[in-house]
Amino acid sequence: MSSLCVSSSAATAIATLSSASLSRSSSPSLSYSYTFNPLRYSIGRCGIRSTVKSKTSNTNAGFRVSCYAPAPLTPPNLQWISTVSSVVLILAKGTAVPKSYIVPLFALQAPAGVVAWIKGRYGVWAAFLALLVRLFFYIPGELELPFLALLLVMVAPYEAMKLRDTKEGAIISVLIAAYLAFQHFSRTSLRQSFDQGSIVATLAVICITLSSLLLLI
Repeated sequence: MSSLCVSSSAATAIATLSSASLSRSSSPSLSYSYTFNPLRYSIGRCGIRSTVKSKTSNTNAGFRVSCYAPAPLTPPNLQWISTVSSVVLILAKGTAVPKSYIVPLFALQAPAGVVAWIKGRYGVWAAFLALLVRLFFYIPGELELPFLALLLVMVAPYEAMKLRDTKEGAIISVLIAAYLAFQHFSRTSLRQSFDQGSIVATLAVICITLSSLLLLI
């Protein structure tokens, strides 16, 4: 008798759960249908966004990935291009440009991380060691210009450093870059500018000019 009672109670519980599930599935407000459509995928880097289809709202279902390509010519990237090109132009041969003009151009267009490093503790130590070497050894002019650029950024007043990332500073950079390009291409012919001995300096001048123009725009 006890086994029959237990089985009948179990059957009653199963019937109760079945009716509850049927009533819940018949309720439109609690029913959600998740579907996945692989055709709605678009490859990207920003993340996956999912939507839910409800019987009452008739919204589209599926997962979608939004894709946004990063812009390669952002101002920090242009500043890095200009800085690396300035250092290459300082050390390159086969050009007659006045390289002292590259020093203020470096101070105006160096990335913020480079300026912070120069004005920090490591920059002070680098300038101190370079000054000691300069006192006791002969340094060629090409190697002396990076040291002067380091000192110029370190001792520049706040009002002068405020020109960075402004239209006024960008205009000054464009004028310096245009002057360097004029001096480089006017003293050598176009064919000689792309010879083996001058092509590095020519590419550096072109990169400096284009990055300065793009930073102004």
